Amino acid sequence: MITAEQATWFAETFQRLTDNVGQAVLGKAGVIRLVLTALLADGHILLEDAPGTGKTQLAKALAATVQGAHSRIQFTPDLLPSDVTGVTVYDQAAHKFEFHKGPVFASILLADEINRASPKTQSALLEVMEEGRVTVDGVNHAVGRPFMVIATQNPIEQAGTYRLPEAQLDRFLIKTSIGYPDLAATEAILSGAATRDRSSLVHPVITTAAIADMADLVTGVHIDPAVLRYTAQLAEESRADPGARLGVSVRGTLAIVRAAKVWAATEGRTFVLPDDIKALAHPVWHHRIVLDPEAEFRGTTGETVIARALAEIPAPQTRSQVA
Repeated sequence: MITAEQATWFAETFQRLTDNVGQAVLGKAGVIRLVLTALLADGHILLEDAPGTGKTQLAKALAATVQGAHSRIQFTPDLLPSDVTGVTVYDQAAHKFEFHKGPVFASILLADEINRASPKTQSALLEVMEEGRVTVDGVNHAVGRPFMVIATQNPIEQAGTYRLPEAQLDRFLIKTSIGYPDLAATEAILSGAATRDRSSLVHPVITTAAIADMADLVTGVHIDPAVLRYTAQLAEESRADPGARLGVSVRGTLAIVRAAKVWAATEGRTFVLPDDIKALAHPVWHHRIVLDPEAEFRGTTGETVIARALAEIPAPQTRSQVA
């Protein structure tokens, strides 16, 4: 179990990380909190955003903050799976095969415009996102911890894109967007226009080893059986919704529990509240909902299904009597 002192330290450190990344991505503390939550929950982020909103800056600033390696893959239709994971090459001088690591071997991987690559190339990320390793020619290669994929897709341009399959969407802990900055943040960005790369202003705050320790520490946050039951009821309600063909998966319920533990610790608590589940339900779950085509035509969205579930299922008011 995590102690009150450890939770306080966790919250203070988390705020320092948020402020540090915020030097590169101005006015987006909420988004940065979600990204850091995904990192500490061993999850991945899908950003659906228009070009030029700071997605690359966010990935670079995050990597610099945790002293981790950062790599970027521009997904295109001709990209091959080996361009992502790496390839085994025969060394004639040494008379043996050597594995040449691909860009996936980094702490923070920016998969830019992931939906522009073929489904075969997209699937090259499935194993590493779930298990933290890649298998090439029958040999497993671990990518290490922390490891997070920040994938982006453009919601406007659909020509020449491949829709992400449900199995891949389900592997993203959170789907969100950065969006355009407000007026004050825009003015601040323009006043610093001489600094072309704002992520260069970001200095290391913590080591990758310490991030891994924080991720391990947060697993000790207590979650009452009543909150677990509430989470399961919300998931079941999403599956029963008439507008949904598929509701929240078991992976989705596990994901929100992991994220809620981090969210609670960021506020200095040693336990999860129902409000933590409510706060994370939309970013963690809405992209996992597969809609009925007729309901989607009528305007139903994943957010609609989650909102109905939250309105239908009452949050627990007391702790469970189950030991």
